[in-house]
Order: sequence, then structure tokens, then C-alpha cells
Amino acid sequence: MQHGFKAITHRKNRLLAALELEDFSVLEPDLEVVELPRGKVVYEVGEAVRFTYFPHNTIVSLTTVLENGGSVEMAVFGRESMFGFVSALVTRQSFGRYVTQFSGTASRIPVEKLNEAAGQRPNIRQIILRFTEALMAQTLQTVACNAVHSVEARCCRWILSTRDRVDRDALPLTHETLAEMLGVQRSTVSSVTRVLQIAGLINQGRGVITITDRAGLEEMSCECYRAIRRSFERLLPATYDRD
Repeated sequence: MQHGFKAITHRKNRLLAALELEDFSVLEPDLEVVELPRGKVVYEVGEAVRFTYFPHNTIVSLTTVLENGGSVEMAVFGRESMFGFVSALVTRQSFGRYVTQFSGTASRIPVEKLNEAAGQRPNIRQIILRFTEALMAQTLQTVACNAVHSVEARCCRWILSTRDRVDRDALPLTHETLAEMLGVQRSTVSSVTRVLQIAGLINQGRGVITITDRAGLEEMSCECYRAIRRSFERLLPATYDRD
């Protein structure tokens, strides 16, 4: 793969794209592009974290794994994000399960190399700190959302946030995926998506949910969708397209 093409591929991630060229050039020699197939567990709970990942066109969920084998999503990482750095600075162990929801690619770099670059380059350090604050805001908002908002509202939030990260209305979402991310039964998700389809907000196909009325979905979503998006737009303006 030629140098210029590699740089373009790496900078599909919006954090890497937001770096000035001289700062990005410090990271580039240690970045590599990897495939992340759907369903891949990138890190399991307690596993040693060796790399920081910068997703391009995939979505990775951080889930808390419960004693009964169930899991609930606590954070989502797409092209506006990175994962595997904050949790690796002290214990070097993953505090949750990172699992790929959509097949795609990501750039990754050894944690030590990113930490070294952040120590040397103030702009790299600043973007990491800004992302960390946005991630904390997302995680806290998600915890509150899971506790107090309806499954319908949370489902709309998840569909909308997924749309923001992949830039297309046809989303490869199954009921099983939504049920796992929302921490509910598959039958509950089926009932919710049926209501959304009857309302004309989505169309359902085999393993695909297509948004047909984004404005309507936003009306049915809880406040958390906008709150999380505002945090990223404020702290990392280049990570979301403005509507």
C-alpha cells in the first residue's frame, strides 16, 4: 500500500483527520490498518490492552458483562472515536468487552507509541484529552438513559447515532444486535421496531433497518441523543457533520 493511500485511509478516522499534518506524521509510521469483522471481540474483560484503535467505517461497542451472561452497552465507538487507550494507561487491562457491531476497518497503534507521542506533541495530547472528556460525557449520559428512558426512546437513539457514524440510511442492524445493545429481549425489540415501522419512521428488511423519517425518529428519541452529540460537537467539532 503506497504512503499517500495509507495516510488517506488512516485519516478516515476523524480524530486522526483533525490532527495537523506534522502531528499526524509522528503517528503514521506506527499506524496499521486492520479488518474488524462483525461480532469480533477486540478485547475481553480483563484482557491485556496492547493497541489503541481508530475506527474508520465500523462501530465497536463497549459492554458491561453481567454474571448471568447478559451484557449492556455503555459506550459506542465509531469514526469520531478511539478505544483502548484510556483503560490501558494504568492497569493495561480492558474494563469491559469491546465487540464489533459492523464489519469494517480501523487503524491501530501500540499503546506505548501513542502515549509517547502524546507526551511529545501537545496537539496530540490535547485531542486525546478532549476525546476523553467527550467519552466520559457519553458514558454518563448512556448510564442515565439506560436507567430512566423507555426502550422505544433508547432504540431511536441507537439507530440515529449509528446513522451518524456510517453516513447511510440503510443500516445492517438485526433485532439480536439491538436487543443486546439495549439490554432487552429480542421480542421487545421486535415490538418496538414494528411500532416505528407503522409510524413510517423506518422500514425493516432482512438484517437491515432503513431510516425513512429521520426528523420523526429524533422526535421519538430521548434527549440523550442530542446531549451526546452536542458534547462531541463542542469538544471535537470535526467529528460530526452539522445538519
